[in-house]
Amino acid sequence: MEDCVEEEIKNSRFGRAYFSSTIETFLTLSDQEVLGRLAASSQFDLVTTQRDAWLVQIAILKVALRRYEGAIYFEFVVPRMGQRIDVVVIIGHAIFVIEFKVGEKKFLSRDREQVWDYALDLKNFHETSHHVAIAPILVPTAAEAAPVAELAYCRDSLLEPILCTSSGLAEMIGRVLEWVDGEPIDSDVWEVGRYYPTPTIIEAARSLYRGHGVEAISRRDATARNLATTSDALEAIIADCKENSRKALCFVTGVPGAGKTLVGLNIATRHRDKKSELFSVFLSGNGPLVNILCEALARDKVARKKQEGSKFTLKEARSEVKAFVQNVHHFRDSCLTDPSPPIEHVALFDEAQRAWDLEQTTNFMRRKKGVLDFDSSEPEFLISCLNRHRDWAVVVCLVGGGQEINTGEAGISEWLRARDRSFRDWDVYLSPRLEESEYALADLKISESAGKVVRNEDLHLSVSLRSFRAENLSKFVKELLERRDDMARETLKEFSSRYPIRLTRSLDKAKAWLRSVANGSERFGMVVSSRAERLKPHAIDIRVKTDPVVWFLNGREDVRSSYYLEDAATEFDVQGLELDWACLVWDGDFRSGENGWEHWSFSGDKWQRVRKPERQRYLLNAYRVLLTRARQGFVIVVPEGSSSDPTRDPSFYDPTYRYLLSLGIEQLP
Repeated sequence: MEDCVEEEIKNSRFGRAYFSSTIETFLTLSDQEVLGRLAASSQFDLVTTQRDAWLVQIAILKVALRRYEGAIYFEFVVPRMGQRIDVVVIIGHAIFVIEFKVGEKKFLSRDREQVWDYALDLKNFHETSHHVAIAPILVPTAAEAAPVAELAYCRDSLLEPILCTSSGLAEMIGRVLEWVDGEPIDSDVWEVGRYYPTPTIIEAARSLYRGHGVEAISRRDATARNLATTSDALEAIIADCKENSRKALCFVTGVPGAGKTLVGLNIATRHRDKKSELFSVFLSGNGPLVNILCEALARDKVARKKQEGSKFTLKEARSEVKAFVQNVHHFRDSCLTDPSPPIEHVALFDEAQRAWDLEQTTNFMRRKKGVLDFDSSEPEFLISCLNRHRDWAVVVCLVGGGQEINTGEAGISEWLRARDRSFRDWDVYLSPRLEESEYALADLKISESAGKVVRNEDLHLSVSLRSFRAENLSKFVKELLERRDDMARETLKEFSSRYPIRLTRSLDKAKAWLRSVANGSERFGMVVSSRAERLKPHAIDIRVKTDPVVWFLNGREDVRSSYYLEDAATEFDVQGLELDWACLVWDGDFRSGENGWEHWSFSGDKWQRVRKPERQRYLLNAYRVLLTRARQGFVIVVPEGSSSDPTRDPSFYDPTYRYLLSLGIEQLP
């Protein structure tokens, strides 16, 4: 029997767990044999607390599983979250996700949320877990009694978290098996199911910063161009430039949420050794994104050091992270004061379409920096900084179409104009998609007088990974904003069953809906246009600035967090980031009219028409950003207005509501 057990473990093809076997084999092994297998797979030195925790879990499970057959997995990895589930058990037609809290006497809400998140991750991203019943179970090992467990599904054959004592685990497993339906699960088939993780930008940044490659957090299905493919294309360009002493300007394009930022972070994390010639820096002019990523990475670093038994202060962590992710304006100012080449040969500019034009940059330099003779746009100056290298350099622009949202943002065309004006020997690498309408480059001719121009489809990411339930969300939003009504209706039908979009006139109903659909730690929040001046009667005042770091990173207990649904974030706060669920409150600044969308600005005590095409484009793009923030679904609130308030006349809102309703968006009851 021992030879059979040894052979089963030795030949296990499942690499996502520290220990995996049939329940029968698990029950025949001694506690020390199981512990030895776990310790051998661990990446860290085995500390006493971890050893004791595993021994407690092993003892509890040997009692609880005596009458069952199936498969068991200890320390099951969750790639998207960068964590491990204590135990996954497959019995009959159900999967049990078990989180032990060794020595804990109470059922804490954060622990309940944790096991729920693990189960949600399997349900959403593990191919062979999509259509089977999953039961998350929380077991504080020192708890003497548990609340009465009412079994209930939250959605998609996923049960709500079950609170259970150690002694009651066997009985609870039996109850679940009697309660759920389904075909028996073949553990061999389940094990080889592909994992399609779709992390948030914050989760992905944490994973990359820990040293995992983008391959570990990117999808590999045929519907999405793999992030690794685009990363490899950039790596090949960088290597070629270094080998042949060339300089190149590269453009990575993609629909909202396709993973452009992840590509940039992946290159930067691969080459963050300052001693290497390939040393790279990730830059962004998106202040909230930079601040949120830096704080998230710093907090994660401190938490991991604490888990390893080391001391590491938040101040130290923040300092370390800032060398990896920087605000592009700080990089610009550093190059302004120091004329020598920057330490980096590769600079990756996130949301490069938001770089400042000539007027905005020169005005800022004269007014704020006292540089009176500055005469370059931001793209031209930034290229010039890398051009100081005599041998080679690469500038990578990560760009989204139709996402310029602020006055003075140059758009993508200025990068190419700057290259043609001053750096014609630089090669250009771009996706053919860059010349599509939303990038406003259709009429721009790119000079090939000295540097070559190479078009490469691998530099475009066409499928949104943000909305993993609705890959065509960005397409629907584009059609909605371009008033292609019939196409928008058909596109919505393609995903409305798995990605809910709801419409209401009541903010209270919208908030209640958000709270009802969000499970575990799924983040939800309220978003509005930065020009939504007449939402104050609904307690939404855009003049009161939201702290994006607190709003995105803090928990449910913090009144300033997105969860509280009191503070609203604008397009400036959320661009490049995402929520699981969102509530968009639609004001009269962007309203439906007889001839399409109308653009308005509230000034003084009344609305005024926006006439300038540039400002109209910014307003439309603001709503494009807001409509593409949610990963799993969202609700739109179009207020009813008030006939007694001329600044909130119902005629400002009713046509917009009717238009959205005509597209097939479902009303909240």
